[in-house]
Amino acid sequence: MSAQSLLPVGCTVLERGWLSSNNIVFTQGQQTAIVDTGYVTHSDQTLSLLRSILGECSLDLIVNTHLHSDHCGGNALLQSQYPQARTLIPPGHATEVAQWDEDTLSYTPTGQSCPRFDFLDVLQAGQSLALGKDLWEIHAAPGHDPHSVILFEPQSRTLISADALWENGFGVVFQELEGIKAFDEVAATLDVIEQLKPSTVIPGHGHVFTDVSAALSRARTRLEKFIQDPIRHANYGGKVLIKYKLLEWQHSTMVQLQEWIEQTPYFHILHQRFFIDQPVDQWLQGLLSDLERSGALEKTQGMLINRD
Repeated sequence: MSAQSLLPVGCTVLERGWLSSNNIVFTQGQQTAIVDTGYVTHSDQTLSLLRSILGECSLDLIVNTHLHSDHCGGNALLQSQYPQARTLIPPGHATEVAQWDEDTLSYTPTGQSCPRFDFLDVLQAGQSLALGKDLWEIHAAPGHDPHSVILFEPQSRTLISADALWENGFGVVFQELEGIKAFDEVAATLDVIEQLKPSTVIPGHGHVFTDVSAALSRARTRLEKFIQDPIRHANYGGKVLIKYKLLEWQHSTMVQLQEWIEQTPYFHILHQRFFIDQPVDQWLQGLLSDLERSGALEKTQGMLINRD
């Protein structure tokens, strides 16, 4: 039996990859809904996939687990196509969304894009949200993002874990890169997930999975390595940002990538906090070499080519 077949009736997971988060679509109950909308450059594809599921039905609800660009980049297009749809976001940055503060929302610091969108209300931890025919519990899940939430349906024991738990780890802990302690929050969120005892997990990226105990063990092992060696986490963060941009561009000249890096504040933060003993160019070449060795990119004829 596939993991997808264990999901609540009317719940469809669109597995998207790493540039765009997975989209979770609900077609049963009193309202149709989508949880997370992917990255802006994939927004047309998100809309097409959503329409293939909804058909002639309207979209009533847009929900974001957190406000990183790969989870809400399709909001604006979906709002333009379904103007009656209500949008719910986590409460932590509601003011910044209303004012569209791209610095605080992380889009400028990470060198990523997200079109401006509106929202109607916020998701409060401790409350429940109707998705499909079921009520999903809203739980705070700080760590990868300090304001993220996860959603849990207790009857089927299904968890929408966002980037708090993947089958093989969790998302970069951006606050740690900035010098704000947050590894403890990652650990606490993993504890919350364990206490919920989900039988099926819909992650923000990757396959739906059911071996939750093994995933939690891998995540805790990874977290402990980052705690013991923050430089390892910082290098991971730098490589993730570069890889993400290559996923968006697919190919780049070295000059183009260097110009983007120079304009992206997170690289300055990383270098100043963790790698000040190395020349910037040497540090960046090390990140690219690591990505090349892992098969994440290819250098050929002066070009950097994304490899999945």
